Amino acid sequence: MSEATTIPVLPCVSMPETLAFYGALGFEVTHQQTTPNVYAATRRGDVHLHFMGLKRLDPRESYSTCLVLVHEVERLHETFSEGLRRAYGKVPVAGFPRISRMKKGQSRFTVVDVAGNSVIFIRRDAPDDDDEGAARSRSNSRLGRALRAAARLRDFKNDDAAAAKVLDVALARKEDADAPLERARALAARLELAVALGEEARARALRAELDEAPLSEEERAPIRPLLDAVDALERSQR
Repeated sequence: MSEATTIPVLPCVSMPETLAFYGALGFEVTHQQTTPNVYAATRRGDVHLHFMGLKRLDPRESYSTCLVLVHEVERLHETFSEGLRRAYGKVPVAGFPRISRMKKGQSRFTVVDVAGNSVIFIRRDAPDDDDEGAARSRSNSRLGRALRAAARLRDFKNDDAAAAKVLDVALARKEDADAPLERARALAARLELAVALGEEARARALRAELDEAPLSEEERAPIRPLLDAVDALERSQR
């Protein structure tokens, strides 16, 4: 079996829209047919994805998933994002299609196509567990646990709404024991989600609370890269 090759066949409703989407990611069409059944084959380097027509497919109810192991993900994510920006006028981070956001050092990202298929690109040396997205928050406080749970939902489950809900519950319970820096990290994480979800009023409120947070210049230093990422996300949506 050492020479065996596995090629996933994913369902789609509109083959032209599907091929246009993957074309924006740099995939080339190597075969296409309309009879006796709708089918197409695509390729990007050593990655092969095939598609079959499936009428009445609802993207919201699609569970088709494919894993692609690659040597590097950050530059690939940038390439895909730029291709999608050219094709759609902005980087789609919600709805169908979309691409998940990446944090620096993250080992994977997900592309969800127009039919709801998830293609997950994973760095070959990625950890086996799903805690890497929250590795910087090892605190066992209420906010620390919420940050880790939200990171797993955002980065691995691709569920921004659920991640936002977890942080909203934690942030609503202001307690004297809350560390200002940890609360600021939670606010910054929720701000990024608010921008991705198009919650403009919520984003303004979160920025205002962050601006007023009782932090020294030294304490604000680790928050600035988080806010830079939010600013970059906002620019990608224009």
